[in-house]
Amino acid sequence: MKREHLTHPFAPLFDAHSEVLILGSFPSAASRQASFYYGNPHNRFWPLLALVFGEPLPRNNEERRKLVLRHHLALYDVIASCSIVGSADASILDAVPLDLSAIKAPLRRIILNGATAGRLYERFLGPAAKLPYVILPSTSPANAALSLTRLAEAYGPYLKTGEAPVSL
Repeated sequence: MKREHLTHPFAPLFDAHSEVLILGSFPSAASRQASFYYGNPHNRFWPLLALVFGEPLPRNNEERRKLVLRHHLALYDVIASCSIVGSADASILDAVPLDLSAIKAPLRRIILNGATAGRLYERFLGPAAKLPYVILPSTSPANAALSLTRLAEAYGPYLKTGEAPVSL
């Protein structure tokens, strides 16, 4: 595979009730092809949300969108453009951060999905961060070390809204 310079292909997902922003690094090749977040069928993001919220696994992008918004979440990524080989976070070069001000919502906290998203967020956006944030294990199939149950234990307390913010 060769390195490509790519621009983030889709808009943030949020509405006027979104309280928790989940940021990945950059959409995978499968996500870019599906034109939606966490499009790789082996990524555990959607099974994680279904487990944490006790809902059926969403089957398509519209069901995924509704699940996110129903639970007052927002989705976006840290990177606006970069050079990348396929979907490999480790291959990311020349990263330019996204402008998170595009998300007009009453956000209370940020979850960074994986170490790469966390590192890039802290490098580019962390110094100006006005919200508490936490770096959690990646839901990527490349991070198979944690079971879905363990991911749910890590993410669950930070995904819940409608209560006092979790101290970070």
